[in-house]
Amino acid sequence: MVKAADMLIARRADTRARADFATWKMMAKLNGASALPTEAQEFLASYQNLLAQMSESEATEATIGAIYKAYYVEMGGAGTPPDVRPRQAEPAADNVTAFRRPARKPKKAASFGATAFAGGQKRPLPVALIFACLVVVYVGIRLYWR
Repeated sequence: MVKAADMLIARRADTRARADFATWKMMAKLNGASALPTEAQEFLASYQNLLAQMSESEATEATIGAIYKAYYVEMGGAGTPPDVRPRQAEPAADNVTAFRRPARKPKKAASFGATAFAGGQKRPLPVALIFACLVVVYVGIRLYWR
């Protein structure tokens, strides 16, 4: 039985192995493999050897598996590393629903009053009224301080 802590370490090791391998592979394509650590160069060399024997996807997974095992032990995992890759899901049946617009809601009757206008929204205050209020406040403050 795999402990939760070991599973957490396994997930981290797998994620790190996949990211590192992708980085190393890209650096090798850009002629920067000599700048990689010796461990990375060894894994890339083993990847090149596996490419001669199998397809690219199989060689990639085999190399990532080797890196994963090394990282699992390095991170303190106990025993053999557990399998963390999710299984391929079976193809799902087509369950897509066509988009339909929701039914329109009937409009409310506009109320007739000083605070309502078309669409039932409140009428905005006229700019002149706002300006007049600001003038009154300003004059009031000026008179108060005298």
